[in-house]
Amino acid sequence: MLHMTMRYFGSGFDSVSIKSIRQVPCVEGVISTLYGTMPGEVWKQEDYLKLRKEIEDAGLKLSGIESVNIHDDIKIGSGRRDEYIDNYVKTLEMLGKNDQHLICYNFMPVFDWTRSDLKKPRADGSTVLSYDQREVDKIDVDDLFSSMQQKSDGFVMPGWEPERMEHLKELFEMYKDVDEEKLFQNLVYFLRAIQPVCEKYDIKMAIHPDDPAWPVFGLPRIITGKKKIQRLLDAVDAPFNGLTLCTGSLGSNPENNLIDMIHAFASRIHFAHVRNIIFQGDKQFDETAHITSQGSLDIYGIIKALHDEGFDGPIRPDHGRMIWDEIALPGYGLYDRALGAMYMTGLWEAIDKAEAK
Repeated sequence: MLHMTMRYFGSGFDSVSIKSIRQVPCVEGVISTLYGTMPGEVWKQEDYLKLRKEIEDAGLKLSGIESVNIHDDIKIGSGRRDEYIDNYVKTLEMLGKNDQHLICYNFMPVFDWTRSDLKKPRADGSTVLSYDQREVDKIDVDDLFSSMQQKSDGFVMPGWEPERMEHLKELFEMYKDVDEEKLFQNLVYFLRAIQPVCEKYDIKMAIHPDDPAWPVFGLPRIITGKKKIQRLLDAVDAPFNGLTLCTGSLGSNPENNLIDMIHAFASRIHFAHVRNIIFQGDKQFDETAHITSQGSLDIYGIIKALHDEGFDGPIRPDHGRMIWDEIALPGYGLYDRALGAMYMTGLWEAIDKAEAK
Protein backbone atom coordinates (compact mmCIF):
# COMPACT_ATOMS: atom_id res chain seq x y z
CA MET A 1 0.00 0.00 0.00
CA LEU A 2 1.27 3.47 -0.87
CA HIS A 3 1.41 5.99 1.99
CA MET A 4 1.68 9.34 0.19
CA THR A 5 2.82 12.32 2.24
CA MET A 6 4.12 15.83 1.70
CA ARG A 7 6.61 17.81 3.71
CA TYR A 8 5.06 20.53 5.85
CA PHE A 9 7.11 23.19 7.60
CA GLY A 10 4.44 24.36 10.01
CA SER A 11 2.27 27.47 10.20
CA GLY A 12 4.34 30.63 10.36
CA PHE A 13 7.19 29.01 8.42
CA ASP A 14 5.71 27.20 5.42
CA SER A 15 4.53 29.09 2.35
CA VAL A 16 1.93 26.34 1.80
CA SER A 17 -0.95 25.89 4.24
CA ILE A 18 -1.93 22.59 5.79
CA LYS A 19 -5.41 23.22 4.34
CA SER A 20 -3.95 23.28 0.83
CA ILE A 21 -1.98 20.08 1.39
CA ARG A 22 -5.14 18.39 2.64
CA GLN A 23 -6.78 19.05 -0.74
CA VAL A 24 -4.27 16.92 -2.68
CA PRO A 25 -6.44 13.80 -3.14
CA CYS A 26 -3.78 11.12 -2.56
CA VAL A 27 -2.02 12.67 0.44
CA GLU A 28 -2.78 11.04 3.79
CA GLY A 29 -0.09 12.56 5.96
CA VAL A 30 2.72 15.07 6.29
CA ILE A 31 6.34 14.92 7.34
CA SER A 32 7.30 17.74 9.67
CA THR A 33 9.45 18.84 12.59
CA LEU A 34 9.70 21.57 15.21
CA TYR A 35 11.25 24.35 13.17
CA GLY A 36 12.96 26.86 15.40
CA THR A 37 14.28 24.15 17.71
CA MET A 38 18.07 24.18 17.55
CA PRO A 39 20.23 21.07 17.21
CA GLY A 40 21.02 19.69 20.67
CA GLU A 41 17.86 20.97 22.36
CA VAL A 42 15.49 18.56 24.04
CA TRP A 43 12.11 18.78 22.37
CA LYS A 44 9.22 19.91 24.53
CA GLN A 45 6.28 17.55 24.49
CA GLU A 46 3.76 20.39 24.46
CA ASP A 47 5.35 21.84 21.30
CA TYR A 48 5.28 18.47 19.57
CA LEU A 49 1.65 17.83 20.55
CA LYS A 50 0.65 21.29 19.34
CA LEU A 51 2.18 20.55 15.92
CA ARG A 52 0.52 17.16 15.74
CA LYS A 53 -2.87 18.60 16.72
CA GLU A 54 -2.64 21.21 13.95
CA ILE A 55 -2.00 18.44 11.44
CA GLU A 56 -4.64 16.05 12.77
CA ASP A 57 -7.25 18.83 12.96
CA ALA A 58 -6.74 19.25 9.21
CA GLY A 59 -7.57 15.58 8.68
CA LEU A 60 -4.01 14.41 8.11
CA LYS A 61 -1.48 12.29 9.98
CA LEU A 62 1.97 13.26 11.23
CA SER A 63 3.62 10.38 9.39
CA GLY A 64 7.23 11.08 10.32
CA ILE A 65 9.72 13.60 11.66
CA GLU A 66 12.22 15.26 9.34
CA SER A 67 14.40 15.97 11.21
CA VAL A 68 15.53 15.82 14.80
CA ASN A 69 18.70 17.65 13.87
CA ILE A 70 22.02 16.34 15.17
CA HIS A 71 24.37 18.71 16.98
CA ASP A 72 27.73 19.38 15.36
CA ASP A 73 29.54 18.19 18.51
CA ILE A 74 28.13 14.71 17.81
CA LYS A 75 29.29 14.82 14.21
CA ILE A 76 32.82 15.94 15.05
CA GLY A 77 33.04 13.70 18.14
CA SER A 78 33.89 16.42 20.65
CA GLY A 79 34.06 15.96 24.40
CA ARG A 80 30.46 17.19 24.69
CA ARG A 81 28.94 14.68 22.30
CA ASP A 82 27.59 12.40 25.03
CA GLU A 83 25.72 15.36 26.53
CA TYR A 84 24.04 16.09 23.20
CA ILE A 85 23.37 12.40 22.55
CA ASP A 86 21.64 12.23 25.93
CA ASN A 87 19.43 15.15 24.87
CA TYR A 88 18.69 13.35 21.60
CA VAL A 89 17.70 10.20 23.49
CA LYS A 90 15.32 12.23 25.66
CA THR A 91 13.66 13.63 22.53
CA LEU A 92 13.37 10.16 20.98
CA GLU A 93 11.86 8.83 24.19
CA MET A 94 9.23 11.58 24.18
CA LEU A 95 8.42 10.89 20.53
CA GLY A 96 8.26 7.15 21.09
CA LYS A 97 5.89 7.53 24.02
CA ASN A 98 3.66 9.61 21.73
CA ASP A 99 3.54 6.90 19.06
CA GLN A 100 5.94 8.60 16.64
CA HIS A 101 8.08 5.94 14.98
CA LEU A 102 9.93 7.43 11.99
CA ILE A 103 12.84 9.87 12.08
CA CYS A 104 14.54 11.03 8.88
CA TYR A 105 17.92 12.59 9.68
CA ASN A 106 21.25 13.34 8.04
CA PHE A 107 24.88 13.40 9.11
CA MET A 108 26.14 16.03 6.67
CA PRO A 109 28.69 18.55 7.97
CA VAL A 110 27.58 22.20 8.07
CA PHE A 111 24.97 22.07 5.24
CA ASP A 112 22.01 19.73 4.76
CA TRP A 113 22.12 20.39 1.00
CA THR A 114 23.85 22.62 -1.51
CA ARG A 115 22.70 24.23 -4.77
CA SER A 116 24.26 26.89 -6.97
CA ASP A 117 20.90 28.32 -8.09
CA LEU A 118 17.51 28.28 -6.37
CA LYS A 119 15.45 29.49 -9.34
CA LYS A 120 17.07 28.53 -12.59
CA PRO A 121 14.72 29.12 -15.54
CA ARG A 122 13.67 26.04 -17.49
CA ALA A 123 12.44 25.92 -21.10
CA ASP A 124 8.85 25.42 -19.92
CA GLY A 125 8.91 28.73 -18.04
CA SER A 126 9.25 27.19 -14.59
CA THR A 127 12.18 27.74 -12.25
CA VAL A 128 14.05 25.01 -10.37
CA LEU A 129 16.82 24.24 -7.92
CA SER A 130 20.06 23.60 -9.79
CA TYR A 131 23.64 22.52 -9.11
CA ASP A 132 26.67 23.41 -11.19
CA GLN A 133 30.07 22.55 -9.72
CA ARG A 134 31.71 25.26 -11.83
CA GLU A 135 29.54 27.88 -10.13
CA VAL A 136 30.02 26.36 -6.68
CA ASP A 137 33.80 26.52 -7.16
CA LYS A 138 33.52 30.29 -7.66
CA ILE A 139 31.67 30.87 -4.38
CA ASP A 140 33.53 32.44 -1.48
CA VAL A 141 32.41 30.40 1.53
CA ASP A 142 32.32 33.57 3.64
CA ASP A 143 29.63 34.94 1.31
CA LEU A 144 27.80 31.67 0.78
CA PHE A 145 24.91 32.10 3.20
CA SER A 146 24.12 35.67 2.20
CA SER A 147 24.29 34.68 -1.47
CA MET A 148 21.88 31.78 -0.96
CA GLN A 149 19.53 33.85 1.17
CA GLN A 150 19.31 36.52 -1.54
CA LYS A 151 18.12 33.83 -3.96
CA SER A 152 15.44 32.42 -1.66
CA ASP A 153 12.82 35.17 -2.08
CA GLY A 154 13.09 35.97 1.63
CA PHE A 155 12.24 32.46 2.86
CA VAL A 156 14.35 30.78 5.53
CA MET A 157 15.81 27.65 3.94
CA PRO A 158 15.63 24.34 5.84
CA GLY A 159 19.10 23.22 6.83
CA TRP A 160 20.42 26.78 6.41
CA GLU A 161 19.05 28.26 9.63
CA PRO A 162 20.42 31.78 10.21
CA GLU A 163 21.33 31.03 13.83
CA ARG A 164 23.94 28.52 12.61
CA MET A 165 24.95 30.16 9.36
CA GLU A 166 25.95 33.35 11.16
CA HIS A 167 28.82 31.29 12.57
CA LEU A 168 29.89 29.70 9.29
CA LYS A 169 33.62 30.27 9.79
CA GLU A 170 33.48 28.61 13.20
CA LEU A 171 31.53 25.66 11.76
CA PHE A 172 34.14 25.08 9.06
CA GLU A 173 36.88 25.36 11.67
CA MET A 174 35.18 22.70 13.80
CA TYR A 175 35.37 20.21 10.91
CA LYS A 176 38.96 20.91 9.81
CA ASP A 177 40.28 17.68 11.38
CA VAL A 178 37.24 15.54 10.52
CA ASP A 179 37.86 13.30 7.53
CA GLU A 180 35.47 10.77 6.00
CA GLU A 181 36.53 7.91 8.28
CA LYS A 182 36.22 9.95 11.47
CA LEU A 183 32.79 11.22 10.44
CA PHE A 184 31.68 7.66 9.70
CA GLN A 185 32.89 6.37 13.06
CA ASN A 186 31.14 9.25 14.85
CA LEU A 187 27.90 8.28 13.09
CA VAL A 188 28.30 4.66 14.20
CA TYR A 189 28.97 5.84 17.77
CA PHE A 190 25.79 7.93 17.68
CA LEU A 191 23.63 5.10 16.33
CA ARG A 192 24.90 2.60 18.89
CA ALA A 193 24.21 5.11 21.66
CA ILE A 194 20.59 5.64 20.61
CA GLN A 195 19.91 2.01 19.70
CA PRO A 196 18.34 1.03 23.07
CA VAL A 197 15.71 3.80 23.01
CA CYS A 198 14.97 3.19 19.32
CA GLU A 199 14.41 -0.50 19.91
CA LYS A 200 12.36 0.09 23.05
CA TYR A 201 9.90 2.35 21.19
CA ASP A 202 10.23 0.82 17.69
CA ILE A 203 11.66 4.04 16.24
CA LYS A 204 13.10 3.74 12.75
CA MET A 205 16.06 5.99 12.02
CA ALA A 206 16.21 6.65 8.26
CA ILE A 207 19.43 8.38 7.25
CA HIS A 208 19.16 10.81 4.35
CA PRO A 209 21.89 10.55 1.69
CA ASP A 210 24.31 13.40 1.18
CA ASP A 211 23.08 16.05 -1.23
CA PRO A 212 24.77 16.14 -3.70
CA ALA A 213 26.55 12.78 -3.56
CA TRP A 214 30.13 14.09 -3.42
CA PRO A 215 32.27 16.34 -1.18
CA VAL A 216 31.40 20.04 -1.27
CA PHE A 217 33.69 22.87 -0.04
CA GLY A 218 36.15 20.23 1.16
CA LEU A 219 33.68 18.75 3.65
CA PRO A 220 33.52 14.94 3.83
CA ARG A 221 30.50 12.96 2.57
CA ILE A 222 29.80 9.45 3.80
CA ILE A 223 26.32 8.46 2.51
CA THR A 224 26.80 8.78 -1.23
CA GLY A 225 26.31 5.35 -2.83
CA LYS A 226 25.70 1.63 -2.45
CA LYS A 227 29.02 0.59 -0.86
CA LYS A 228 28.96 3.34 1.75
CA ILE A 229 25.32 2.71 2.64
CA GLN A 230 25.99 -1.02 2.96
CA ARG A 231 28.93 -0.30 5.25
CA LEU A 232 26.70 1.72 7.58
CA LEU A 233 23.92 -0.88 7.62
CA ASP A 234 26.50 -3.57 8.41
CA ALA A 235 28.23 -1.49 11.10
CA VAL A 236 24.97 -1.18 13.06
CA ASP A 237 23.16 -4.25 11.81
CA ALA A 238 19.74 -3.72 13.36
CA PRO A 239 16.33 -3.08 11.81
CA PHE A 240 16.00 0.40 13.35
CA ASN A 241 19.07 1.58 11.39
CA GLY A 242 17.80 2.25 7.90
CA LEU A 243 17.70 4.51 4.89
CA THR A 244 15.71 7.33 3.42
CA LEU A 245 15.79 6.54 -0.28
CA CYS A 246 16.24 10.00 -1.80
CA THR A 247 16.30 9.60 -5.57
CA GLY A 248 17.47 13.16 -6.19
CA SER A 249 20.41 12.97 -3.79
CA LEU A 250 21.64 9.50 -4.73
CA GLY A 251 20.67 10.09 -8.35
CA SER A 252 22.91 13.15 -8.59
CA ASN A 253 25.74 10.69 -9.27
CA PRO A 254 24.96 8.91 -12.57
CA GLU A 255 26.98 5.90 -11.39
CA ASN A 256 24.41 5.14 -8.68
CA ASN A 257 21.92 2.48 -9.79
CA LEU A 258 18.82 3.43 -7.81
CA ILE A 259 16.74 0.41 -8.79
CA ASP A 260 19.55 -1.94 -7.77
CA MET A 261 19.81 -0.14 -4.42
CA ILE A 262 16.09 -0.55 -3.79
CA HIS A 263 16.34 -4.30 -4.26
CA ALA A 264 19.55 -4.49 -2.20
CA PHE A 265 18.31 -2.43 0.75
CA ALA A 266 14.58 -3.18 0.60
CA SER A 267 14.19 -4.30 4.21
CA ARG A 268 16.05 -1.22 5.49
CA ILE A 269 14.33 1.49 3.40
CA HIS A 270 12.09 3.19 5.94
CA PHE A 271 11.13 6.28 3.94
CA ALA A 272 11.28 7.48 0.33
CA HIS A 273 11.84 10.90 -1.23
CA VAL A 274 11.16 10.83 -4.96
CA ARG A 275 12.17 13.56 -7.39
CA ASN A 276 13.60 13.68 -10.88
CA ILE A 277 16.70 15.50 -12.08
CA ILE A 278 18.22 16.05 -15.50
CA PHE A 279 21.98 15.91 -15.99
CA GLN A 280 23.57 18.90 -17.71
CA GLY A 281 27.21 17.79 -17.49
CA ASP A 282 29.73 16.50 -14.97
CA LYS A 283 28.46 17.43 -11.50
CA GLN A 284 25.77 19.58 -13.11
CA PHE A 285 22.08 18.90 -12.80
CA ASP A 286 18.72 20.64 -12.72
CA GLU A 287 15.72 19.45 -10.77
CA THR A 288 12.74 18.92 -13.02
CA ALA A 289 9.18 17.59 -13.15
CA HIS A 290 8.69 14.19 -11.51
CA ILE A 291 7.55 12.36 -14.66
CA THR A 292 10.23 10.03 -16.09
CA SER A 293 10.26 11.65 -19.55
CA GLN A 294 11.25 15.04 -18.11
CA GLY A 295 14.51 13.94 -16.51
CA SER A 296 17.39 11.48 -16.33
CA LEU A 297 15.93 9.16 -13.67
CA ASP A 298 13.53 6.29 -14.31
CA ILE A 299 10.80 7.26 -11.87
CA TYR A 300 8.51 4.51 -13.15
CA GLY A 301 11.26 1.94 -12.58
CA ILE A 302 11.89 3.31 -9.08
CA ILE A 303 8.21 3.11 -8.12
CA LYS A 304 7.96 -0.37 -9.68
CA ALA A 305 10.95 -1.58 -7.65
CA LEU A 306 9.49 -0.19 -4.42
CA HIS A 307 6.17 -1.86 -5.26
CA ASP A 308 7.85 -5.19 -6.08
CA GLU A 309 9.69 -5.13 -2.75
CA GLY A 310 6.50 -4.45 -0.81
CA PHE A 311 7.61 -1.01 0.41
CA ASP A 312 5.11 0.11 3.05
CA GLY A 313 6.67 3.25 4.50
CA PRO A 314 5.82 6.90 3.87
CA ILE A 315 6.80 8.34 0.52
CA ARG A 316 6.74 11.95 -0.60
CA PRO A 317 7.37 14.03 -3.71
CA ASP A 318 10.69 15.69 -3.00
CA HIS A 319 11.05 19.23 -4.29
CA GLY A 320 9.27 20.63 -7.29
CA ARG A 321 9.45 23.32 -9.90
CA MET A 322 7.98 26.73 -9.28
CA ILE A 323 5.08 26.81 -11.73
CA TRP A 324 1.94 28.88 -12.39
CA ASP A 325 3.55 32.03 -10.88
CA GLU A 326 3.73 30.51 -7.40
CA ILE A 327 6.10 32.17 -4.94
CA ALA A 328 7.11 29.74 -2.23
CA LEU A 329 9.90 28.20 -0.18
CA PRO A 330 12.52 27.08 -2.73
CA GLY A 331 11.70 23.56 -3.89
CA TYR A 332 8.57 23.39 -1.75
CA GLY A 333 5.78 25.05 -3.65
CA LEU A 334 2.40 23.32 -3.64
CA TYR A 335 1.54 22.88 -7.30
CA ASP A 336 4.38 20.83 -8.74
CA ARG A 337 4.70 18.66 -5.64
CA ALA A 338 0.98 17.93 -5.90
CA LEU A 339 1.47 16.91 -9.52
CA GLY A 340 4.34 14.67 -8.44
CA ALA A 341 2.25 13.06 -5.71
CA MET A 342 -0.54 12.33 -8.17
CA TYR A 343 1.90 10.96 -10.75
CA MET A 344 3.46 8.52 -8.29
CA THR A 345 0.06 7.47 -6.99
CA GLY A 346 -1.09 6.83 -10.54
CA LEU A 347 1.96 4.68 -11.27
CA TRP A 348 1.38 2.67 -8.09
CA GLU A 349 -2.30 2.10 -8.92
CA ALA A 350 -1.46 1.03 -12.47
CA ILE A 351 1.14 -1.46 -11.20
CA ASP A 352 -1.34 -2.77 -8.63
CA LYS A 353 -4.02 -3.35 -11.26
CA ALA A 354 -1.66 -4.87 -13.81
CA GLU A 355 -0.43 -7.40 -11.27
CA ALA A 356 -3.98 -8.22 -10.15
CA LYS A 357 -4.94 -9.45 -13.64
